[in-house]
Amino acid sequence: MEQPEHLLPENFPPLQNDTFLRAARGEECRQVPVWCMRQAGRYLPEFRETRAGQDFFASCRSPEICCELTLQPLRRFPLDAAIIFSDILVIPQALGMEIRMEAGRGPVFPEPLQGPQDLQKLKTTVDVSQELGYVFQAITLTRHKIAGKVPLIGFTGAPWTLMTYMIEGGGSTTMSKAKRWLYQNPSASHQLLQQLTDVFVDYLVGQVAAGAQVGERTGKRVTLQGNLDPCALYASKDNIEEMAKTMVEAFGHRAYIANLGHGLYPDMDPEHVGAFIAAVHKYTERKEK
Repeated sequence: MEQPEHLLPENFPPLQNDTFLRAARGEECRQVPVWCMRQAGRYLPEFRETRAGQDFFASCRSPEICCELTLQPLRRFPLDAAIIFSDILVIPQALGMEIRMEAGRGPVFPEPLQGPQDLQKLKTTVDVSQELGYVFQAITLTRHKIAGKVPLIGFTGAPWTLMTYMIEGGGSTTMSKAKRWLYQNPSASHQLLQQLTDVFVDYLVGQVAAGAQVGERTGKRVTLQGNLDPCALYASKDNIEEMAKTMVEAFGHRAYIANLGHGLYPDMDPEHVGAFIAAVHKYTERKEK
């Protein structure tokens, strides 16, 4: 079934704020752009309301829900980029693995990869347009709904990260099972990493074709991103402003994107997130000459 014309990956509204893209290319910007890892997350009451009663991966497979969750932070904060709501583990799912999101545990693989023989259980080829088309649809829908306000970021998980989840059966602090594979089964490890790489290359190309605006080349200049400790957002708003000021002054104005060192946590106060974003803009804005 074809998508309606207005949902095709073309004729997107003109981009109004290109600060993020300019910074990624190392160009001069009127101010340092800022966004937050996990900015679409449980710290927002509207996120929790939208997700209430919904299976996590069912939400990921709904372009309409993904679009809504992606846009929610932009309604609250003057962010310089949006990032599509999805999950890195959609790739293991596309390869045929079952994953459940369990309260208090996070993602769980009921049947993780125990040994090289289990690689036979994975699909040898993946048609990303078929298996992951819902992500592409979400990106296209969001590009239209975002109306050019800011760029849209796509993403995927690195092969090693995905390999650890597939072998460990979930998150791990030591990754000892996955590292055992590297030492005991180097050939099988290489095979799995290559298989994951082949899928996510097609996946990222598909995201760009669907409308994602932030990709794999930024030129010869290295653009830095980060790096405030997310737990700093538990401090007072005055202290957050001072820490953000110190950070942006240290990094400078060019080839830099302000962010946190990791993602926002569910118990963070949205007003403190707003204080961080406002401080970055306040202390890096350049007045028109």
